[in-house]
Amino acid sequence: MRQIIIEPTENPKVMKFVADYNLIPGSLELDRTSDISEIPLAQELFNYPFVERIFVTANFIAVAKQDTIEWEHVVESLKNVIEDELLANPRLYLQKKREMYQIYSEMTPNPAVMKFVSTKMLMDGFVEVKLKEEAAAIPLAQAIFNEFDFAKEVFISDNFVAVTKNVSVEWHEVMVPVRAFIAEYLQNGGTISDLQPQKHESPVENLINRDYTETEQKISDILNEYVAPAVEGDGGKISLMEYVAETKTAKMLLQGACSGCPSSTATLKGGIESVLKQFLPELVENVEAVNG
Repeated sequence: MRQIIIEPTENPKVMKFVADYNLIPGSLELDRTSDISEIPLAQELFNYPFVERIFVTANFIAVAKQDTIEWEHVVESLKNVIEDELLANPRLYLQKKREMYQIYSEMTPNPAVMKFVSTKMLMDGFVEVKLKEEAAAIPLAQAIFNEFDFAKEVFISDNFVAVTKNVSVEWHEVMVPVRAFIAEYLQNGGTISDLQPQKHESPVENLINRDYTETEQKISDILNEYVAPAVEGDGGKISLMEYVAETKTAKMLLQGACSGCPSSTATLKGGIESVLKQFLPELVENVEAVNG
């Protein structure tokens, strides 16, 4: 039987139900207007009239309720429903059959960036090369630059390589040879990086050389739990750079596919700002982007 742990959040309307494995890649946010025809768990939870929204990412499901009912009266029932549904359907919904490639390609919100995903982990953390001249310490990036003139930047994180191209080509013209090149490089045991990867927790500390304040840590914790999995799923990286208390503004460092992405501003305003306002309404009113 799937074991679920109940965890309260800073928002009294939201309760987390934590599993012992990752439920889905990226994230899933649902309300009563969402199409849940292929998500049995959501169908069961929305049978409870007090459930307003459901957020799934990494290894947990967050449920937002109405104020008309107290958690103590319903939390065990929801826990039982979630355990039963995960036992029947561990991945929440029917997933497409994965192609049997060592490397497969994924589009990102940034049309200049293609993400090449490995079936094995590449590193614990991330490295980024924004100029060809700086690639010597990251052999995989250097090999990509040497092989493909159109490659501008390389971002390597966890189990993927995100490549930024210039305007001389379209991805549909070059995606297959890039994917094949990366697969062959890895299969032949090529070195990925000679540098120590930056850690995901707080890469911003290396830039501004300071610890987070208590308020900044709260914002960073919400980012890491609710936002980072989806952003990293698109080949990017987001971290809190600075918090301006006077204007209640959180400034974000964008890296990888997020850096320079035409849709990044919309993503910040429509998604990340919304999440921060929901969980930290007394702290955050605005979100701004700083490209890495």
